[in-house]
Formats: sequence, C-alpha cells, structure tokens
Amino acid sequence: MMRVILASPRGFCAGVNMAIESLNLAIQAFGPPVYVYHEIVHNKYVVEYFRAKGGIFVDNLDEVPTDAHLLFSAHGVSPEIRLAARQRKLDAIDATCPLVTKVHLEAVRFAKAGYTIILIGHQGHDEVIGTMGEAPEAIVLIESEEDVEQLDIPTDGKLAYLTQTTLSVDDANRIIQCLKRRFPQLEGPPKEDICYATQNRQEAVRQLSPEVDITLVLGSQNSSNSQRLKELSREGGVRSHLIDGVVDIDSHWFRGDETVLVTAGASAPESVVEECVDFLRAEYDAEVEIRSIRDEQVHFPLPQELRTVVP
Repeated sequence: MMRVILASPRGFCAGVNMAIESLNLAIQAFGPPVYVYHEIVHNKYVVEYFRAKGGIFVDNLDEVPTDAHLLFSAHGVSPEIRLAARQRKLDAIDATCPLVTKVHLEAVRFAKAGYTIILIGHQGHDEVIGTMGEAPEAIVLIESEEDVEQLDIPTDGKLAYLTQTTLSVDDANRIIQCLKRRFPQLEGPPKEDICYATQNRQEAVRQLSPEVDITLVLGSQNSSNSQRLKELSREGGVRSHLIDGVVDIDSHWFRGDETVLVTAGASAPESVVEECVDFLRAEYDAEVEIRSIRDEQVHFPLPQELRTVVP
C-alpha cells in the first residue's frame, strides 16, 4: 500500500494570498479587463484562472491602454516601470509582496550610502529585475559560488549583499560564506532576505524527505521557490518531480508501495494538491498523513489602492 506524507506548511504564502486577493477584488470592483504587469504569481493554474475572469498579463506597458487599471505582480517592479505607468496615466495597484519591497528598500539604502551591492539571485527572474532597477549602477548580480571568484570589484570598498527572497537557503548561505571569505568587510541586511515561507517549505522537505521514496512538488517550472523544493529533495537522494497538477503524474514513477512526499511551492493552489492526493488515493489506495513542521499565521494587508474599495 502507498503511504503519502502531506507536508505542512505548503502552497500559498501571505504575499501570494495578498496578490491574488488584490486581483480578484480589482476585477470585481472595476470590471474586466484589469491588466497585470507580468504573471500575478508564477503558477500556470492561477494565471489561467485570472485570464478567464478578465485579467490580461503583459510584459510591456505599451500593451496597456491609457487610464486602464494596472496591477503590479507580487514579484515587484523597478522604479522605471512605476514612472512609465504614471506617465501613461495608468491606475496602478501595487500588489508587490512586502518582503520583496523590503529588499528594494535595502538596495536603495545601501546605494545611497555608497555601497556596491552584490545581489544573489537568478538572472532574468522578475523579482531580480525589479530589485536591480532600484540602483542599477550599484548592483552586481551573482548566481553561484563560482561567480564570487569572478567578481571584479575592489576588495577594500564598501560592500553589501542582498538576496532574492525565493532562493535555496543552503545555496544562499554557501554563497554568502564564500563572499565573506573574499570580502571580510561585507555587510548584509539587518534581517535575512529569504522569506519565511520559502524557508518553512524548504525545512519541511529537508525534515521529511529522508522518510520517503519519491517527492511530488506542486508548482510551475518558472516558480523559483518550487524549483528549489525539487532540488532540495533530489540533493537528499530522493526521486523528485515538479508538476503543475495531476495531469503531469506519470504512472511509471510508482510501483504502488512507495512512501510519497507531497508538497507545494508558495504560488501553487491547494486545489491542485488535493487533486493529486485524491488521485493517489484512488489509484494506489494511498493512506495520507499530514505532517506539520511549523504553524504559519502571517497575513499581509491589501494594497493601499484597494483598502477602501467595495466591489
């Protein structure tokens, strides 16, 4: 008989909940279409859900009509995009996760104080693009320990590091230690940048994966935090798959007597988790056990632009 360990916490974090609630409320209050700069969150099912309701996702503000309602996604945007939205007279709603905003403010603070900022993150990720836009002349992006050795910056200057909020905690710590060895004067943020939800979901996988034969991570391929969960489980020697939903499950992965860990990235809806668990119950007579490693009670308020809106 198959055994399923359902990890908790999993799925939506407070920032994703806030962004999704914001877009739902904007569509109800203002009517469709509501434009969104980039995907509201990196999840196929969430994006498809909002497309059906009248959300239009754009990668260029030129695609947004003047005076339209525009929502900035949870990943944040650069000051350049904010300025362009004002110049286009767009009715902007800022659904940036507050933990991403924290990193933006740290970048501004360090840059104003004359620091060179080393940003640890993934090239091309929406969050990284937004953070680098706060102080492009002061920020250098690195992705790995190897990149540390290639840095061509003065070893005696004022240096600080920041990180993308959805990185692997272990990978980020290794890179930070490498930076500190090369640049002893390196300073960091007062409080670490990797968000609580990313850390909690990784900690659950770290604790539970030694007990299992295979890990299923619910999340989309462009979701950084979901990718990290898959990688973390694989690093422990466990066969691991990142899937959008039940349609991606391959029956060849199972004999039917495995112990399976099921978790979800911070932008994956609970409904896709439930569908996968129901599938494993139906196909393999799986017994399901919920295992909680931490309780989450974090809630972020709606954007200022929506707090007085009644649909």
